[in-house]
Amino acid sequence: MTRWRPLPDALPREARHLVEQLRDLKDRTGLSLAELARRTAYSKSSWQRYLSGTKQPPRGAVQALCRVAGGDQARLLALWDLAHTTWPRGTVVSGAVVPGAAAPGVGMPGVGMPGTAVPTGSPETAPLPPGTEYRRWRTAALVAFAVIVLLAAGLLWALPEGGG
Repeated sequence: MTRWRPLPDALPREARHLVEQLRDLKDRTGLSLAELARRTAYSKSSWQRYLSGTKQPPRGAVQALCRVAGGDQARLLALWDLAHTTWPRGTVVSGAVVPGAAAPGVGMPGVGMPGTAVPTGSPETAPLPPGTEYRRWRTAALVAFAVIVLLAAGLLWALPEGGG
């Protein structure tokens, strides 16, 4: 069984309960973090952050741990839903919340609650959410592809049929 460090004081009760349940599930597997990482799509360092309570685990990580450990997925996902609404925005470090270090998939429902970070700065200077750049690039590529297809179709339609 792993000797876990105490969870950060700034972690809300719901988030604390989720992390404790994930720790118990991981301990029941008898796997090291490295072995858990090999069996899931999440790295050793990610599992370390999730199980120490410094970052909210993504929903997929909870599902992956349940599959590996044979845990009650519905119960843990219900705990994840409760924790998601209260998890501090940012990374919890030594009882403080560090803004700007948000975990992927973490929304802003807890903003303005005690113990949560409040975003600062104007919207123009705020960092983009994860994946925004990729979505923009993908949208531009799809539009360019659609234009090329339409041009090719227009040229084929406009060319006279060869009859000889």
